[in-house]
Amino acid sequence: MSIRVDYRASLSLVGTVLKYLSVPLLLPVVVALVYGETLAPFLPTIAITLAVGLGLERLAPEPDIGSREGFLMVATTWIAVALVGTIPYLIEAHGIPLLVEPIHPGSTLGNPVNALFESMSGFTTTGATVLGSINVTDHTRGVMIWRQLTQWLGGMGIVVLAVAILPELSVGGAQLMDAEAPGPGIEKLTPKIAETARVLWGAYLAITVVEILLLYGLDLAGMAGPNMDAYNAVAHGLTTMPTGGFSPQARSIEAFSAAVQWVIIPFMVIAGTNFALIWQAIAGSPRELFDDTEFRGFLGVMAVLTAIVSGLLFTGGFASGVPEGATFDAAYLSETVATISGNLEPTVRHALFQTVSIVTTTGYASMDFDTWAPPAQYALLFAMFVGGSAGSTGGSIKVVRWIVVAKVLRRELFTTAHPEAVRPVRLGGTALDDRAIRGIMAFTLLYVVIFFLGALVLFLDVARAGVDFTVFEVISGTASTLGNVGPAFYRLGPMGGYIGFPNSSKLFMVALMWAGRLEIIPLLVCLMPEYWRR
Repeated sequence: MSIRVDYRASLSLVGTVLKYLSVPLLLPVVVALVYGETLAPFLPTIAITLAVGLGLERLAPEPDIGSREGFLMVATTWIAVALVGTIPYLIEAHGIPLLVEPIHPGSTLGNPVNALFESMSGFTTTGATVLGSINVTDHTRGVMIWRQLTQWLGGMGIVVLAVAILPELSVGGAQLMDAEAPGPGIEKLTPKIAETARVLWGAYLAITVVEILLLYGLDLAGMAGPNMDAYNAVAHGLTTMPTGGFSPQARSIEAFSAAVQWVIIPFMVIAGTNFALIWQAIAGSPRELFDDTEFRGFLGVMAVLTAIVSGLLFTGGFASGVPEGATFDAAYLSETVATISGNLEPTVRHALFQTVSIVTTTGYASMDFDTWAPPAQYALLFAMFVGGSAGSTGGSIKVVRWIVVAKVLRRELFTTAHPEAVRPVRLGGTALDDRAIRGIMAFTLLYVVIFFLGALVLFLDVARAGVDFTVFEVISGTASTLGNVGPAFYRLGPMGGYIGFPNSSKLFMVALMWAGRLEIIPLLVCLMPEYWRR
């Protein structure tokens, strides 16, 4: 059989991505130097990444790619960067034989499967973790800032980064953006896709810096709580904009003051908004933002869910006791109920924070929402399937797809009652063609099917391994990893982690995170025999 895909060109571009990935590895090197920590986890990683990248580039010194090669490059890149991301974790735990002693020999990330899970969770901006309640003090700050940085890099996409730094991709770049950019597509803001990528990265960096300065400003003003400092301001700035949710604090955003939580909320909303619209607003056209159908729907969904959760919490919608597998005790539950129930500000703050966090798939937690009664938790489970806007860093299905699905269903009901009527599906005043509608309907159905099949596979695997996870934990864990959300419920909740799963289940969830970040289609296309044939 003759292979139609120029895999050498695809791998060459993956090599270019790896070559340039060695540059951001200098940030944890700087952090390690500032705090007097060893550079052992990073210098070998830089050397390996650079060597492998340069080696892959030699496969096709002047790669010429089309859409097929773009799909393969996208799918392969995420695996490649996730494997690179494991190296600092493994060196920290095991050292380098005859050269470097282990720094943290008891690290959970010493297990290669755990390290891959954490790295894939970072680069896909999922935020699911196997660290559980392990605090930053159990790991070097350099390693933890690398963990944060994986999410920041993954937020806009390693492929978009490659397009920004490789002018030769200006032709194939549009195909790569179609494959990588979340949602149905991201509009070109400038004539060349490479310039578009630079514009988006510039806005992404600028907003990240603004958040870091605000968080550190609260610390200087004594309003951030005891745990905020320059390091934590940078760490959380790096994981808000990518809707990642990793935190070096065991209690996530609960470790900080109410002022910090209020500051982070609007940045999560920005991160869940189409970056093309964000740029237009920055460039002087804010009306474009509020005229956008999806953005209004995005705000509307969060407002409705916040109102529902606020009402439930205000009227005492908390667990009647400590459920099996919970990560809190009776004293924490009692204090939470006393602080929130019947009190307007904390009720609205926590309801809004958690709703925005889950809808945008950020995954931060301002409190342990395992303390909530089932109705409020079901609202969060529903939010896991909403997602942010197309062209944002968020995961899951995306608001625009749900809008189109609702319009299609409404049209079908209308034409059933009026068979002779011709009623196009419009989005923002523009009629969608049938191909776009079929694509959106197919993706949404495919997403739901994979979710149910994934939950079944995961449940069967934990049963085979003799691990006692509840059905609700398995379902929420599947939704969370496929949707790149992060925390789920109970042992998988915001103050827990995924460490209790067997290695086989973790590898399966790595695949779910990978598929979810690639929005399923590019990965499945690469698995089709017809994709490879002439």
